[in-house]
Amino acid sequence: MTELNHLSTDLIELILSFLPIPTLIRSSTVCKQWHSIISSVSFSNNHHNNKKPWFFLHGIHNISSKNNQSFAFDPTSNSWFLFPTFPTTSTTTNNHQNQPNNSFIGSNGFFFITVPEFCYTRILRPTRWHATSPLYFSRINPLLGVFNDHGPHPKFIVVGGVKFIGNLVDIEDRLDVEIYDPVQGTWELSPPLPADFRSGNSSSSLSSAMFKGRFYVFGIYSCFVASFDLKQRIWSDVQTLRPHLGVAFCFLIPCSKHLLLAGVCNSPQGGCSFNLWKVDEGTMEVSEIGAMPRELLYALFDGDEDDEFASLKYMGLL
Repeated sequence: MTELNHLSTDLIELILSFLPIPTLIRSSTVCKQWHSIISSVSFSNNHHNNKKPWFFLHGIHNISSKNNQSFAFDPTSNSWFLFPTFPTTSTTTNNHQNQPNNSFIGSNGFFFITVPEFCYTRILRPTRWHATSPLYFSRINPLLGVFNDHGPHPKFIVVGGVKFIGNLVDIEDRLDVEIYDPVQGTWELSPPLPADFRSGNSSSSLSSAMFKGRFYVFGIYSCFVASFDLKQRIWSDVQTLRPHLGVAFCFLIPCSKHLLLAGVCNSPQGGCSFNLWKVDEGTMEVSEIGAMPRELLYALFDGDEDDEFASLKYMGLL
């Protein structure tokens, strides 16, 4: 330990980056310097790029949200981990007793729960949840992203979602975009999703991509696309990004230096295909990259009915 203290911060960060995540979590308690290095956003990004991705699973209890459970599988250690649930306060329970705690989201090194309170934790510190000040508009199933805005500290952007009115869900109300600054502990309001997305403004019908200073929102079924400029805090015009006449549904995916579309298409000759396209963010034109082999696609399901393929959903890019 004494020898390590004489090393530069960059070299210590490099050494720590070779450790598996379970060991990193324990190492973060060794000293303040290691904790600072391991909990930084830059370390999380660099470490994840060099390791096998984890698989995350969030189980929703049909009767009581207190029994919701979240798990993660680490392929390096071949181990499952149970994540602790966020302890709901009595005030929260009284104010949101009819709202299910089912909005569990992961983005860029963080976990989030959006109801009954908005809470977040770094993936490398899953036992330390932080509750924010209340959202202006409490919501479930929003789109959520993490970005850096003129500084080293991350900010969180919350887009869309649906809110409760009594015991009912209001799917028509256009909720303002909200941006949270963890340093200041405040929420900033920005214009809501364009009206074109009114009929489907939650994560069940939208996908998103953080790419080159913009937060893209894409209609899984409508193929509408718009982007939110993270510097100017304004929305672009809405366009239709339909790569194929027979497309059933698509997901927009950020991938290194490119935007991608992945989706299922219905063939005029019958049957379905799973295709991948590259998107030019300047012109919003698409070019096909390829298609999943038919045998592999159909091996995923018992039959070839449309409702079988409708269960496909983008879960992440490895």
